[in-house]
Amino acid sequence: MTVIRINAITVPEEGGEELAQRFEERAGAVDQADGFEGFELLRPTDGRTTWLVLTRWRDKASFEAWVASPAFAHGHRGVSGEGKEQRPVGVHSELWSYDIEIQVHNPSS
Repeated sequence: MTVIRINAITVPEEGGEELAQRFEERAGAVDQADGFEGFELLRPTDGRTTWLVLTRWRDKASFEAWVASPAFAHGHRGVSGEGKEQRPVGVHSELWSYDIEIQVHNPSS
């Protein structure tokens, strides 16, 4: 059963574009992880400052293996693609964990 992991990142208003750019630069970095099913970066549109990084995994063990991997450490070390240190964009983050209880698909899509 698919599990959902959401990293809720509080980002000052002036930092949103930089956060999106950093994720764009790392796009595809998790694609080859065993059990990875999908990723979305959700930008707030209602005045909130919390961005959501939503990932879907085959199971809890797949997510935990990715978090323990060198690839995860590399992607979260605060260094740009050019090797320059980057200051954190977010001021707070929380990991939210969910299992899909009910899933409905649009039959026409």
